[in-house]
This record gives sequence, C-alpha cells and structure tokens, in this order.
Amino acid sequence: MLIFLIMIAAALGRVLGLRTGGADDIVSWLCAASAFLAMAHTFRRGDFVRMELIIGNLSAGNRRIVEFVALSIALVFCTWAAWWCARSVIESWEFGDMANGLIAVPLWIPQCPVALGIALLALAVAEQWVLVVRNQRRPDYVTGVEERHAAGDFSSEV
Repeated sequence: MLIFLIMIAAALGRVLGLRTGGADDIVSWLCAASAFLAMAHTFRRGDFVRMELIIGNLSAGNRRIVEFVALSIALVFCTWAAWWCARSVIESWEFGDMANGLIAVPLWIPQCPVALGIALLALAVAEQWVLVVRNQRRPDYVTGVEERHAAGDFSSEV
C-alpha cells in the first residue's frame, strides 16, 4: 500500500510540476524489501517453483533423498548469501556509504531488509531440512500445497 501511495503521489507531483525524483529511489528500496522479506513465508507455503513433476513420481524414500539434497544445496546457498548480505550491511555502516540516488540515505538502511529476508529464508530452509533429516513429518512446503489443493485452490499451479 505504501509503494502504491508513493507512486501515486509522485505521479500527481509530476503533473503539478513538483520534484519527485527521490520517490523512485524509495519505491525501489521498498520493492526490494517486500520481495526479500516475503521469501521465507513463500518458501514455507510451497509457492516457490519446485520440480513436482519429477519428484512427485518418486517413491517416498527416493523423494526424501532428493528433498534432502535440494534442501542441503539451498541451505548452503542461503546461508552463504545471508552472510555476505549481512557483511555488506556492516561494511556500509562502517564506511558510511551513502545511496547514489537523489536522496542521500545511508546505504545500510535499504540493505537491512534484504539481509534480514535472506537470513529468514536460510532459517526457514534450515527448519525444513531438519524436518526431512529427522523424518518427523512432511515438510511445510508439501503440506501447504496439499491443503490448498484439497480446498480446491489450484491458483499457484497457473
């Protein structure tokens, strides 16, 4: 909603002859924040692209192996990305980096939601990895899709 309001205000400002250049920077930072902060929730709901056509036809044991390998790779990558994003935020803080746009904002401010979103995704992947390793219950991303299908919601398959 905030992104929408800023975009409308910027469009109206341009019509009225007001300077609105900084609005583009703010909207881009908010879009990045909303994308990264939603990743963990999207993953746990099963809304990320998965290879269901391939793993859906595997036996339970083979499916568990494939999920373990895929989650292990995802966990390594997400942890690595979270580390480097957090390091980038810290370096921006230490060096006093400023954004290059029309608004002089310390760069660590728009970087924080990205680093937090990646860290939350790594945590969500780690949680699902533990579920697969312990074989306690089915992963949330599988049960989420099945619950939506049982309720007649196939919108994520479109």
